[in-house]
Amino acid sequence: MSTAVSPDAFVLPSSALRGLGTRPFGVYVHVPFCATRCGYCDFNTYTAGELGTAASPASWLEGLRRELDLAAGMLGTPPAADTVFVGGGTPSLLGAEGLAAVLDAVRRSFGLAEGAEVTTESNPESTSPEFFAGLRDAGYTRVSLGMQSAAPHVLRILDRVHTPGRPVAAAREARAAGFEHVNLDLIYGTPGERQEDLRDSLDAVLAAGVDHVSAYALIVEDGTALARRVRKGELPAPDDDVLAARYEQLDAALSSAGLHWYEVSNWAASEQARCRHNLGYWLGGDWWGAGPGAHSHVGGVRWWNVKHPARYASVLADGEVPVAGHEVLTDADRHLERVMLELRLAEGLPLTALDSGGVREARAAAAEGLLTGDGLAEGRAVLTDRGRLLADAVVRRLVS
Repeated sequence: MSTAVSPDAFVLPSSALRGLGTRPFGVYVHVPFCATRCGYCDFNTYTAGELGTAASPASWLEGLRRELDLAAGMLGTPPAADTVFVGGGTPSLLGAEGLAAVLDAVRRSFGLAEGAEVTTESNPESTSPEFFAGLRDAGYTRVSLGMQSAAPHVLRILDRVHTPGRPVAAAREARAAGFEHVNLDLIYGTPGERQEDLRDSLDAVLAAGVDHVSAYALIVEDGTALARRVRKGELPAPDDDVLAARYEQLDAALSSAGLHWYEVSNWAASEQARCRHNLGYWLGGDWWGAGPGAHSHVGGVRWWNVKHPARYASVLADGEVPVAGHEVLTDADRHLERVMLELRLAEGLPLTALDSGGVREARAAAAEGLLTGDGLAEGRAVLTDRGRLLADAVVRRLVS
């Protein structure tokens, strides 16, 4: 197990800083603001009504600048960011000008590596052609848009407020503004979603001409409005067999259109279209997560920030790092995470990352059709189509 340490004693050890810059280095910025709360979401987000006067985008941005400056000092000679990802929440509520200020803060504290990938998530309803043009001028290279579904009744169950056609229009506006790399997010398996609903959603995604799609099975998270509705019997829980069928449906449609899986929940039209920031997570890179509730990792040390935006701004105003807690990963932790994350990639996991028992299990899994024989012959554990549906179970076998 990892060892938790008091946040009062938070110092990055020299062992964590060793090799910094030789691994991928990214910056994640968490924007905690949303116009409304979606029923399925358990992210660290707040509406204006929930915050009142306790925090604002202005106080958050000031805190962010301070955190990034402190981060650069803690890292000694910080590497320039290979990737930047602004997520949330709803970053597009900041407008192009606000998002430009965010990227300027990253540039000032860390700098951007040549050819850096810079992504922001956006809600289609808070975007426009002018918004996308402003992002391009600011230096953003990639946009990720929340679509979830093209079916109105599915969007209503998810409490999504955008109109069904807006994500496709927004994706086209982003491409017209010069964004070569545009992602649309889908959620499948929502109660009441039919096979034809997902088909229509996929048709809309492909009509938008995007080069990347992320698709996630609906998870009913404890404490959400959706969980309360399921518990009361108002909605059925997602069915595992239906989720598997929906996954196979979307994989077939996307693959036929030239978007191929490179991670279990992500499809891209080319290697250049893959999300480099997320690949940094999956391949064990380093990143600084800035903003309320953001998580970071450097050299086997992981930490997370205080969650509430008002507390976040207050701690930073006092000149302190807003760390709520951290842990030093053990060798066993790091091994488990490597297997769990790399196995989800299309390239798979090197068998050299497994112990002898894990290699035996990999051979058994290949015999059962969960890992490819060709991959095994090349010294890698690579999931088959069936194996992708049972990825978590395969991981447990390889590390047991």
